[in-house]
Amino acid sequence: MLTHKLHMSGGDSKYKGRSYSLGRAGERLGNFMSQESTYNICNRFLIEKMATPLNETCATLERSLRERVPPLLTDLYQFTMAYAYWRAGRHNEPAVFELFFRDNPFGGGFSLFAGLSDCLLFLLNFRFTSEDVEYLRSVLPVDTDPDFFTYLKGLDCSAVSISAVAEGTVVFARVPLMEVSGPLAVVQLLETSLLCLVNYSSLVCTNAARFRLAAGPERRLLEMGLRRAQGPDGGLTASRYTHIGGFDLTSNALAGHLFGIPVAGTMAHSYVTSFSSLEEVWPQILAPCDGGDPIDFMCLVKGWLGHVCQLLGAKPQGVREGELAAFLSYAIAYPRNFLPVIDSYSVGCSGLLCFCAVALALCELKYQPLGVRLDSGDLCRQSVEVRHAFRECSKRFSVPAFESFIIVGTNSVSEQSLVELSKRDNEIDVVGVGTHLVTCTSQPSLGCVYKLVEVRGRPRMKLSEDPEKSTLPGRKAIYRLLDTEGHPQMDLICLSEEPAPKVGVPLNCHPLGLDKAALSIMPAKVTSLRSDVFSYGKITLPLCSATESRVCAQSSLQALYPHHKRLQEPEPYRVAVSERVHSLVSDIKMGNSKGSNFLLSI
Repeated sequence: MLTHKLHMSGGDSKYKGRSYSLGRAGERLGNFMSQESTYNICNRFLIEKMATPLNETCATLERSLRERVPPLLTDLYQFTMAYAYWRAGRHNEPAVFELFFRDNPFGGGFSLFAGLSDCLLFLLNFRFTSEDVEYLRSVLPVDTDPDFFTYLKGLDCSAVSISAVAEGTVVFARVPLMEVSGPLAVVQLLETSLLCLVNYSSLVCTNAARFRLAAGPERRLLEMGLRRAQGPDGGLTASRYTHIGGFDLTSNALAGHLFGIPVAGTMAHSYVTSFSSLEEVWPQILAPCDGGDPIDFMCLVKGWLGHVCQLLGAKPQGVREGELAAFLSYAIAYPRNFLPVIDSYSVGCSGLLCFCAVALALCELKYQPLGVRLDSGDLCRQSVEVRHAFRECSKRFSVPAFESFIIVGTNSVSEQSLVELSKRDNEIDVVGVGTHLVTCTSQPSLGCVYKLVEVRGRPRMKLSEDPEKSTLPGRKAIYRLLDTEGHPQMDLICLSEEPAPKVGVPLNCHPLGLDKAALSIMPAKVTSLRSDVFSYGKITLPLCSATESRVCAQSSLQALYPHHKRLQEPEPYRVAVSERVHSLVSDIKMGNSKGSNFLLSI
């Protein structure tokens, strides 16, 4: 296994000297990515090409978030409720909301929590401009008291506090991921925006984690869904959170700039098909890598093409002149970054032959080509045939570089097709995924909700004819109970004033779900799942970079038992409430069923 140290000038010192493992395909990974490498040519593919972390400053992210998610990005009824609270003099009552989801997505056994950093930056910059207030004045009912708009101008989150699960943590249905406390009107106004920031981020991050599980730990994954995403913000969000979920690279240049995600890409079919003749290639010369006078590169490639056709038993007349011209032109432009798509016409009759001829010419001039991309047909079969051709060229022409070429596969890859690909013989080093990843085709929404659980220190509960939609009342503490091997065993929801569970001490609890019997459990280790991240208008913990959140996500997933991570029919993870929470729910339900006598006083 090949490992490199990352050395970067400038930027955040936390990135300096960090080691990154390239895995099984490391020997074949080259400079498929942007910028020029200072490392060995054969290892130019991964993290050393990360955009400078200096770009991922808090100021840059704040500016981006402020432009994408202003306070006005919410539902109108948040303002009508806030006005009604204000009109009744209740707007400053202390209140607590919780954010959670009811079902694990994609029929799976887990989710990854994401979007926290965006939520914190949103809260930090939450204030209405004069223009915002004037717009609200024009759309709210005409009998709205003008003083309410003066109140809105002075609103911020200086009285708001949040505790939350760490970004990238494995989480489960019904567990409160965020607790938002503060003045009733303000925390009500935050609802839609916080849900918007968490719902898709967590969903696409979880989808990426499932793709990573399907691909296995060693194959590199490239996110390339920007053109298929639901708008520019959807594309940018997808690039960031699929990286956290387990993807190694993105094609999204802006995501690389903002979040420090490694970017990758070379050419599309349009580049290849734009050429029709060798006469379009200019210049036609290329200087050797180690210096010296330029040589006639086209002539050199033509010579190698004849040898390749003879070796592989191909007919020279099947080669497309335009495809050869495209490869020549690109190789002259980027002799150290040559990785063309080879299926614009026919892989076996033209694309592969053209690549091998150009690659042999580059190797003769001491350059290191990178490999090829396959974008149609049977990727597994074609990758095996292409690898065989590379080995034949390496053996016949004594060019060891052909053994290290990478093969990138892209062709409407889904989770299921990735599972099938992993079961079949193939030689694909990198898989590019777009549509099925960023659009989350098998489930369009995570379904996070934001529910009131306390007002003025008194617990509040939503009762529903659908028991699954009932909420859990009161402020809470969330604990993850681990077994002796450090694997998550159960998440326990307690009231905030309860003492934390103790290691080695049995406790009684009630699993969530209909007709679940009470049980006793003795934890080997207990961790608090949430921490204070925002206190009275200030972020209290350093914001995590995409790279740091990615490390958290992969570590959290690794700790989870395999039967909870199965892509199909996983074993449900246990979530339970303490006896005190269970009793509180029962008391509220019983009190509600008795009705109220307030009408009798009329």
